[in-house]
Amino acid sequence: MPNPIKRKEALKPLSRDHHHGLLLCWKIRQGIKLNVEPERIKKYLDWFWMSYLKPHFEIEEQYVFPILGIENELVKQALAEHRTLKRLFENEDDLSKTNSLIEKELEMHIRFEERVLFNAIQSLASSEQLIQIEIDCEDKCFYENLSDPFWE
Repeated sequence: MPNPIKRKEALKPLSRDHHHGLLLCWKIRQGIKLNVEPERIKKYLDWFWMSYLKPHFEIEEQYVFPILGIENELVKQALAEHRTLKRLFENEDDLSKTNSLIEKELEMHIRFEERVLFNAIQSLASSEQLIQIEIDCEDKCFYENLSDPFWE
């Protein structure tokens, strides 16, 4: 088993967001396995997108990615994945397929950010930049939406 990644304190709130994103992927897989109507899953996805993922993307794009620069290949990849995920979350067509694609693309995106992009960022970020990220990215509590726990 690989050693856990040592995450700098400033990036830990974003890594916790990633944890909730991976849990979302698990919930989608559970919902599919339990033959939950795609509309129920999509309703939860809409809530998650507006409450957590969209603001998370905005924070990364505004405060974290600029450390490597907009021309950096890893940043370009992350931005392209953000655009793909935004389109998927906002898509209302063929919900079964869309829900599955969200699960697949989001998990791959989070693994890329955690294993590759964030490692590059924390290795290049100055102390001042890390302090600024910590100020700009305050840790927010995750509040689960239990109005329809379709994954249970």
